[in-house]
Amino acid sequence: MKLQGKRAVIVGGGTGIGLGIARAFAAEGCRVAIAGRREDKLREAARAWHGVPPLLVHPVDVADRASVAQLFDWANEQLGQIDILVNSAGTNIRTRSMAEMTPPQWDQVLAINATGAYNCMYAVLPQMRARRDGLIINISSVAGKRALALGGIAYCASKFAMTALGTAVANEDAANGIRVTNIFPGEVNTPILENRPEPVSDERKAAMLQPEDLGDLAVAIACLPPRAHVPELMIKPTLQQYV
Repeated sequence: MKLQGKRAVIVGGGTGIGLGIARAFAAEGCRVAIAGRREDKLREAARAWHGVPPLLVHPVDVADRASVAQLFDWANEQLGQIDILVNSAGTNIRTRSMAEMTPPQWDQVLAINATGAYNCMYAVLPQMRARRDGLIINISSVAGKRALALGGIAYCASKFAMTALGTAVANEDAANGIRVTNIFPGEVNTPILENRPEPVSDERKAAMLQPEDLGDLAVAIACLPPRAHVPELMIKPTLQQYV
């Protein structure tokens, strides 16, 4: 129970990487609230978790600041305080080139991946500053380090923005005891693969990182003492080329 007594909000926690981290945190004794756009997926994830403590559930649209404020008001009531925030909400589109993508698609991806992370950080940082303690883990992407065609124009731009946001806040709030870690995963077997331009084979999915791999990584970061800060960390499937 390495995280006994800790309390976390995991945005994008109903599926994929967010759910993998939620399960890993809860298995170590952390009280976890998962949030996301689809309440049915959140409740399905909570029902499937048979450990203690249970996963708490609340819907949120990270692109809507009023919705985000409601989430964190609720989380403060349920958890008492928020020690850890994980920003794992994300989306992508099938038409990923500049020529094919439409302006509304650009707006959608940036609103969720970049502005959504900002909205959640903005909501939680005041209480962390007041306590002079807190950890934020941003799930970015290798596309937030290198503008890869695989990710596409909007996705890469949104993840670069998330990277800069996390780094800048980490530098700004280090004196307040707040640590922000940007994690840059390579290919991970999550539902976002359904938005790939071409279908992904089961064989390729099996060779990718799995959500539980990111869960183990997030636990390791969360278990570090307050004096230790991991600014960024890249992880990829063994078979994926590092370019």
